Amino acid sequence: MASGTMIRDLTRGPVVRQLYRFALPLFASNALQALYNLVDMIVVGNTIGPAGMSAVSIGGDILHILTFVAMGFSSAGQVLIARSVGAGRHDEIRKTIGTMFTFLLSASLVIAALCYAIRHPVLRWLNTPAAAQAYTMDYMVTCILGLVFIYGYNIVSAILRGMGDSRRPFVFIATAAILNTVLDVLFVRYLGMEVFGAALATVIGQGVSFVASIAYLYRHRESFGFDFRPSSFRIDPAAFRRLLLLGVPMAIQSAAVSFSKIVLMAWINLFDVTYSALAGVYNKINMMVGVISMSFTTAGSTMVGQNLGAAKYDRVNRILLTVLASGGVLVLLLHLVMLLWPDTVYSAFSPDAQLLSVASVLTLPIILNFYGAVTRSAAFSLINGSGRSGLNLAVALIDGVISRIGLAALLGFALHLDCFGFWMGDALAGFMPLMIASAFYLSGRWRTGGNG
Repeated sequence: MASGTMIRDLTRGPVVRQLYRFALPLFASNALQALYNLVDMIVVGNTIGPAGMSAVSIGGDILHILTFVAMGFSSAGQVLIARSVGAGRHDEIRKTIGTMFTFLLSASLVIAALCYAIRHPVLRWLNTPAAAQAYTMDYMVTCILGLVFIYGYNIVSAILRGMGDSRRPFVFIATAAILNTVLDVLFVRYLGMEVFGAALATVIGQGVSFVASIAYLYRHRESFGFDFRPSSFRIDPAAFRRLLLLGVPMAIQSAAVSFSKIVLMAWINLFDVTYSALAGVYNKINMMVGVISMSFTTAGSTMVGQNLGAAKYDRVNRILLTVLASGGVLVLLLHLVMLLWPDTVYSAFSPDAQLLSVASVLTLPIILNFYGAVTRSAAFSLINGSGRSGLNLAVALIDGVISRIGLAALLGFALHLDCFGFWMGDALAGFMPLMIASAFYLSGRWRTGGNG
């Protein structure tokens, strides 16, 4: 950590140790964030049953697609801040922070209002099972009202992580996870607030996390050169242009994957509420392995960004190999768990006999998703860290739309594999970023950086 600042230099020192020091707090914070999403499903599944699980699954997918702007542009802001840190351009850091705050918080309000206005057609478009209609509406509307907290937390986390600090975001999300877990049990099991209680617990946890993180940044504003005066929140044209060039493809990438999952959910909902609930189990388990993928992707992207900014290309190779090897070991352990104790995993979500009797259909797609996730970590560390907006757009379209929806439709409808085919198509599409990133790496164009 540079003296007197919040900026951590990731261009010097042992790569493995630096990556782990950066990735482990990310892993812990992402695991806690995944945990409190998982708690919603488990508490609702064991209290209400498949109808409640279906509601949490559908509502969660809707919420995820609403955050595509936050995910894409905060990731872009993180990379831009990291590259500015590596190049020593501190004025760019300040302008990026102010621009990102104003743009993303404004976007969250617009998106929330729009989604609330079309909430009834959305549930019809998704073929929401009749038994889960009321529950899903409760969950979706409550989470929409708390969307600004999700956007705000993503902004603060992007700022800190771009500067090389992954520990403090862990503290904020830990607070949210603990609060959400306690409130989940209180609201759903003891106060009888059903699915609305699970959503309310999530929103309260996210709100507390956002307020705590903003308070921290304000107290330490002198350390990173952002004074929080109203004038500092003006959108700087040059910073906004850089944010758009990188953020639009990243946002499309996030939206494309989320959109494909929404399409798959609508197809799965054509069957019955049991398979709709199973879709929630599939998503939550994959979310847990996504913790590994996101952690190494975020750490790897920041390190790649800083080292490309400093023109230290040899370190980039070591970063990518470390990301791939480290994620592979963890994924292998998860593979063994799913192979040896699948019934134990599925029964943790719900004791419903009908759901458990068909849950084995998920096992192979889940295991394939494990390995797809670890390869995506290395792929996106290179793609995002190099700031190649055009490549991000290509990955978004190929991975998120063409491959996922195309393969799912082929296996599910054309080959008549039904829900198993939908999930297999989703799992197989997860390897597309590796293929694209491998070609990009071999071309050598990642060394030039930029927004092309």
